[in-house]
This record gives sequence, structure tokens and C-alpha cells, in this order.
Amino acid sequence: MAELKHVLCISFPLQGHVTPLLKLSHCIAAHGIKVTVVNTESVHAQVMAANQLDDGSNPIDFVAFPDGLQTNEERKDWAKLVESISRVMPGYLQEFIEKVKQQSKGNEDEQINFVIADLTAGWALEVAERMGIKRAGFWAASVSCLALILHIRKLIEGGVIDNEGSALKNDAISISKDLPSYKSDDLTWTFPEDLTVQKVIFNWASTIVHHSTYSTSYLCNSFHELEASTCGIIPGVLPVGPLLASARLLHRRGSLWNEDSTCSNWLDQHPPKSVIYVAFGSTTIFSPEQFYELAHGLEQIGQPFLWVVRPDMTDAPVNKFHDTFLQRVRNHGKVIQWAPQEEVLAHPSVACFFTHCGWNSTLEGLSNGVPLLCKPYFADQRLNRSLVCDVWRVGLGVDGDENGVITRHEVRTKILAVLGSDEIKTNCQRMKEMARKSVSEGGSSLKNLESFIELIKA
Repeated sequence: MAELKHVLCISFPLQGHVTPLLKLSHCIAAHGIKVTVVNTESVHAQVMAANQLDDGSNPIDFVAFPDGLQTNEERKDWAKLVESISRVMPGYLQEFIEKVKQQSKGNEDEQINFVIADLTAGWALEVAERMGIKRAGFWAASVSCLALILHIRKLIEGGVIDNEGSALKNDAISISKDLPSYKSDDLTWTFPEDLTVQKVIFNWASTIVHHSTYSTSYLCNSFHELEASTCGIIPGVLPVGPLLASARLLHRRGSLWNEDSTCSNWLDQHPPKSVIYVAFGSTTIFSPEQFYELAHGLEQIGQPFLWVVRPDMTDAPVNKFHDTFLQRVRNHGKVIQWAPQEEVLAHPSVACFFTHCGWNSTLEGLSNGVPLLCKPYFADQRLNRSLVCDVWRVGLGVDGDENGVITRHEVRTKILAVLGSDEIKTNCQRMKEMARKSVSEGGSSLKNLESFIELIKA
């Protein structure tokens, strides 16, 4: 009988990283491979509280390591989070792998013989190499984003960006003659609103370049047909997406918040392609002024809308406004704290998706053929907006006024423009078919996953 394998998967502690890696873990476990998923203690507690993972039928084991921080306030500080994890977690990882080895003496099946690590937690690949364990990187964003990061050194040497990641000119940026140019706005580490944050993100991006050298394979949550030319310039890229939760995994998809289960019934009461779904991810923060403008814009359209408003979504209280707003829109609007997003986007009543353009949200929208309206916040979201609006032409962006505020007029105008565009609808349908085909029998992503499973078993 062939020896069983034990794969250890390590994520970065953010919703957009935890979710796709957990879905990949389920895909691997479905091939009869033992999988253990590593999270930080704080994320582990959230995942366990928000998902049905303790019913005895879960095929995946979970372990939690301390992140070295004491409070959730500290965890919201990017600099502290990245520094602390990089400092304390490699030691815990090595200790855990050694402990499993000691406990499973004489039983090769239990020993960890493959590590998959999010490249943003690439220190785990370094630990695996040191311990002589086979390994692969995982990339939770677009291949276009990975290509940009892996070219950081060349961009500095070419005088395109300075040593802190800022673009030196406002010109189009080319990393390969085979790819469309990037805009200076697309640089995934730029955060002009706070240059201290930008420095942290740029340094973090630079460590991804370093850690990528510890693996020759990079599993990506994308599909070849979506980013074919970009896949061609990064050796070792294996697109295995879109990583979507199958029906049997809907309660185990790795959400960090409790999902509002009343959405489906509410959506059922609306005609096909009539509802505007609005959700800006797990980290976007708005000023009260911006929140008011978004709310007024949605109210003035007069169409049904489903809006996800996290309790921490504004940087100052908006309770009084929020209560009167809810009263005014009660007949056609529903506001919730967190949505089962894949189910919402698959619902026939959804007409468009007003999104922050996080990669998971973008892929989920594409996979369901839903037109996108883009309001990026930071990191790779501006690049995703460019891909959505300029390359794939499946949505439009909203633009700020002279103070950077997206006005109610802009919200209303752009939503109506997205809803009225036949070109966008046609392109969305084409993308949906391509995405579904890639993960079906004989599809490019399924073939890549199957060849990767063979690599693990070898």
C-alpha cells in the first residue's frame, strides 16, 4: 500500500488569505492526503467560532500558534503584526514539526512531509527547507500582482521606483514585452495616505521576493485563461483557481465572522438581476463623510440593495445616521454585518457587485458572471480594479472628487452605467464560463491541481 502523506498548510492571519488556503486544503484532503492547517491563535478562535468545524466530520486538523501580540488593537497595526509573526512563528513551526516527528516514530504516515505556505508567510518555506521537507508557495492574490512584486529589484534598478517603493514617474510601467503595462497607481505596496504604512507593506513585499526563492512551485488562486500571458513569465506558477467552496463545504470555508443566514430568503423575494450587492471586505475603513455619501447614493437609486456594514467599518461613530437610514430604506434595502458572499453572488436576483476589489471578491464575482463596480482601498485592490475595468472589461471604477470622496452622484451614475452596459454583461458571461470550465473535468486548473497532488504523493 502506498504511504500516506501529511501536508502542513500555513496562512497569513487575514480573511483574504485564510479563506482560499482553507479551500485548497479541502481540495487536497479530498485526495486522501492528511492535511493540518496552521493559524495564529486569534484567527484560529475566530475561524472555529464562525464555522461548523467541530462536528466530527471535518477532514482537516487545525493547530494554532501564538503571534507574539497581546491585543487585537496591536494586531490591527500592520508593522507590529508582520514583525511579530516573522519573529516568533518560525520557532513554533519548527518545534511543532519536530514534535509530530517524535510522536510518530515508526509511523511515516503521520510525519509532515510537505509544507504549503502563503508567500506572505514565506518564513515557513525557509523552515521547511532547513528541515529537508518538500514545499510549495501559495499565492492568494492575482498572478499579475505576484509578477509585479517579483520584479521589485528590476523596478528599482531601472529607476522606475525608489528604495521605498514610490513611483519616480507617472509613466506606464512595463515588466515584460508580453504583458500590458501597469499604471503607477497599480503598485500594490503604495499607500500615499500614510507613507509609514507604505514602507511596512513595501518591506513586506520585498521579503516575499526573498522567500519565493525557497520554492520552485507557486499555487495561485487564479486560472490560466484569465492571466495566460502573466503565467508565462513566472516559472513554477500553478493556477488552481478559482478556489470556490463546494456545496458540502459551505459551512467550512474559513470566514472570520458569523455570516447572516437571512440573506437567501430576502434575495428570494426579489426578481432576477434586480439587487445591488455592496461589500467592501474585512479591512476597508471609511470616514463618516464617505459612509454617508455611499448610503445616500444607494438610497437615491431606489433599487433593492444588500449592504454589508461591519461594526468597525468607519473611523468614527455613525450610529445616529445609520438608524435613520435603515428606517428610510427598510422597504428596499437590507444591511447586515457579514454575508455568505459566495451564495449571495450565485443568487439569480443579484444584478451587480459594488466591491473593494479584494482578489477573493473579484474572483467570486467573475465566477458568477456578476458585473463589478470598483472602490479599491489598498494593497492589490487598485491593480485588480485596473484588470476588471481596463483588461477584462467586466466592470467600472468609481472616482473621487477633489477631496477624494466618492459622492452620492458618482455612486448613482456608475451603478446605473454598470447595470446598463451590454458589453460588460457579455464579458461577465464569458468570464463565468471560462472560470467554471477551468475547474471542471479536463479544465486547466483541475489538471494543475491533479499534477500537484501527484507531486505531493511522489
